[in-house]
Amino acid sequence: MYLALVSAVGAPPELFALAGHPLRWRLLSELAHSDRRVRELCSGLGERQNLVSYHLRRLRSAGMVSTRRSSHDARDVYYGLDLRRCSELLAESGAALHPGLGPSARAEPPRRHRRPVRVLFLCTGNSSRSQIAEAVAQELGGGTIEAFSAGSNPKALHPNAIAVMQERGIDISGREAKNLSVFSRQRFDYVISLCDRVREVCPEFRGDPETIHWSIPDPAAEPYPAFERTAAELETRIRFLLRQIDERPREVSR
Repeated sequence: MYLALVSAVGAPPELFALAGHPLRWRLLSELAHSDRRVRELCSGLGERQNLVSYHLRRLRSAGMVSTRRSSHDARDVYYGLDLRRCSELLAESGAALHPGLGPSARAEPPRRHRRPVRVLFLCTGNSSRSQIAEAVAQELGGGTIEAFSAGSNPKALHPNAIAVMQERGIDISGREAKNLSVFSRQRFDYVISLCDRVREVCPEFRGDPETIHWSIPDPAAEPYPAFERTAAELETRIRFLLRQIDERPREVSR
């Protein structure tokens, strides 16, 4: 009877089979925090490159991890966690275990009355990616986020960045590009680089903010659909970031 029951249940869902390996779980946990290069993963986890590369290939084959060639040095590749795919696999795994654990509408986490979290988004030109991220974070944060953006070499706001945000009901046409030096004396809770180039020149900020890197290609030289993809990816990442922020203890306003 027991053997027949086990046979009927079948193999565990793909997520459990992959993420259950200790090193793959550590890789997923690291990439959930920030996009990384292989040498950074090897150094941070204290593992050999051939072993790390093997397990990254396994995770890529399942769509849980994606890669992008660095815009700073084309010889480098950034690995990132595909949050949407991981969310889908989690939902499928829950449903496989019990119908009550399947996909359902999740309520937004309660947002206690605390001081706003200050987030700075950086890219090279501050003309599209970081401006989009700033506007999306302000919109989704609902007053709990103070979002800012800047660039290492500011350029005029790209008209396609304005247009893609207008489609989302957000007007950024009056905003200006800013140099990151404007914020050098300010304190932030999070500093998020969106550009591989600016990551290499990002200064240290006061207050020891949490630094995160999202390797997102510059849409400026691409047609309009590239801006739609950029906005969609930033919206996904920021939604997950907000959940992370809400679950962390922080200073309560008085």
